Amino acid sequence: MKRECPECGDRIIGRVDKKFCSDGCRNAHNNRLNKDSKNLVRNTNNRLRKNYRILERLNPNKKTKCSRAKMIEQGFDFNYITSLYTTKAGTTYYFVYDQGYLPLEGEYYALVKRDD
Repeated sequence: MKRECPECGDRIIGRVDKKFCSDGCRNAHNNRLNKDSKNLVRNTNNRLRKNYRILERLNPNKKTKCSRAKMIEQGFDFNYITSLYTTKAGTTYYFVYDQGYLPLEGEYYALVKRDD
């Protein structure tokens, strides 16, 4: 029985349960199948990393105040965070890993860094 590689169509030689003619074809096939989900994860991680770097740059002393306009000017995207922290008083902090922000009055934010 002649078996063909589902990626390139070449003849498969070797083990009975072998599905591809080479590692290259196997990788190409799996990369194509997972392309959409990998792009989503990569793009999300890139946005989170960018947000983290911006917060780190704007908050070098672990606690400061910053305007929303300045954060947006730097490229901060408020849609990407890693966690929320709500205090006993009901105040909600938004975090990107250990860098966080708290909305204040007048389009300002308190920037904080969570201690390890």
